[in-house]
Amino acid sequence: MDCPPIPASAERAKTVAARPAAANLTCGDIAGRVAPILVHAHASGEVMMVLPSDGPVVDSVMKARQGRAGALVELADHAPLPLRGPVRGLLWITGWLTLLTGERARERAVEVSHELADERLLDIGHTASVLLLEPVSLTLADGEGAAQIDPADYAAAEPDSFWACESPWLQHLQRQHSDVVGMLARHLPSPLLRSGPVVPLGIDRLGIRLRVEAIEGDRDVRLGFSRSVTTEEELSAEVRRLAGFGSTSALGGGAQSPGFD
Repeated sequence: MDCPPIPASAERAKTVAARPAAANLTCGDIAGRVAPILVHAHASGEVMMVLPSDGPVVDSVMKARQGRAGALVELADHAPLPLRGPVRGLLWITGWLTLLTGERARERAVEVSHELADERLLDIGHTASVLLLEPVSLTLADGEGAAQIDPADYAAAEPDSFWACESPWLQHLQRQHSDVVGMLARHLPSPLLRSGPVVPLGIDRLGIRLRVEAIEGDRDVRLGFSRSVTTEEELSAEVRRLAGFGSTSALGGGAQSPGFD
């Protein structure tokens, strides 16, 4: 099979950060990893985290030289469908962690609330504190490979066009159109197709990814589109083409439907 084009590493990293993700923080001399109460990755690459005010991370940063501590935050990208290996990718952002207080903390919380309405923001200034990670380096590891990403390239990148609707789109495809998944799977080599169940793993503007949960281990395969797509109608048309329906335009259906109804 030819290797289809894939989104650039900075774009893939931006997509991981755009989705709600599990996060873990490693900071200074604190043993083990800490799960923040809330994490929000800004387009610039900065990561705002909300942590308990009486916890070890806030204490470590306050005691650090010049009020900043070296830290690493790990963002995990989870598949929208149940899989035995649900983590599709990991983004590690390394940088300097500082504590925001007073008006700076309130301003940052208000800024984030416009994008992320979360009642946990109300705890800031009471039982929770705001910390900001300024990125120095970023590393992405996903099904397409591993890459070091320059912070400037990351800041300039945009997330994939379908990051917000990917989960309901793939869930609808799997639950309501398993026959289409079967037709997509016909592109896989016969030995791989016979090795285990095939599940839709991800979509982006350049293709759809399938996972084969084989006995000997998971295998991910990308099926490339004939063009870069930007709308759900174009996306549905490309999936129809790959499934063997021809190039007929999709029938609509919105974010919840791949357009096969």
